[in-house]
Amino acid sequence: MPKDAVGAVGDRLAPVLRQVRAGNGFEEALEQILQVVRLGLVAGGERLPAERELAERLGISRVTLREVLKVLQDQGLVESRRGRYGGTFVLPRPTDAGEEELRRRIAEVDIEDVLRFREVLEVGAAGLCAGHGLTDEQAGRLREALAGTQEAPLGDYRRADTLFHLTLAELSGSPTLTAQYAAVRATVNDLLDCIPLLVRNLEHSQRQHAALVEAVLEGDADGAREVMREHCAGTAALLRGFLA
Repeated sequence: MPKDAVGAVGDRLAPVLRQVRAGNGFEEALEQILQVVRLGLVAGGERLPAERELAERLGISRVTLREVLKVLQDQGLVESRRGRYGGTFVLPRPTDAGEEELRRRIAEVDIEDVLRFREVLEVGAAGLCAGHGLTDEQAGRLREALAGTQEAPLGDYRRADTLFHLTLAELSGSPTLTAQYAAVRATVNDLLDCIPLLVRNLEHSQRQHAALVEAVLEGDADGAREVMREHCAGTAALLRGFLA
């Protein structure tokens, strides 16, 4: 994998990976890397950042990180490859297992609870971003995430969409909100994997994304919250229609 591609992967993980607390380094690091995999931020066949970078981001030793990666490998989520282009690579997600496997994964999910919590977090994050304003660097990151959704091929759209929403959550300035959103988004992605990608819906979502970014950058907190509320309602309607 080219060096710039590896860097791009690292950038995608910024909203999710954070320094773990002392005492639970192994468990919290495992939780975070599992979220990275479940969110699809590193696609099947892509390489995770190097051990040194991951360990520094998480604030753990490389020995502890290797224990985490060993668990993920034992679970069939990643594989280790040797050689010049070696490293730890994410294996394809189990969406290829078919509808039966997907339905099994969401059988115990309280869809209404997930959708309500997601809306609370997303609407709150949008309002916070617009209310406190973004620096030029932060505004650039938000525009870049928006462009990523506009340029993504259909098969990569959900990963780009996930990154856009995670970026907005991170820019809210609340690490707790960001962590909670990453967790609920992983469940939302499991639900979305059970329904088809609809081009008309994606086009509508893109218009909402653009309107949301415009409201945030203009400092229109009420407008940002309203656009996000409508956006969440559209996704909720699709999920209820297909899965209820």
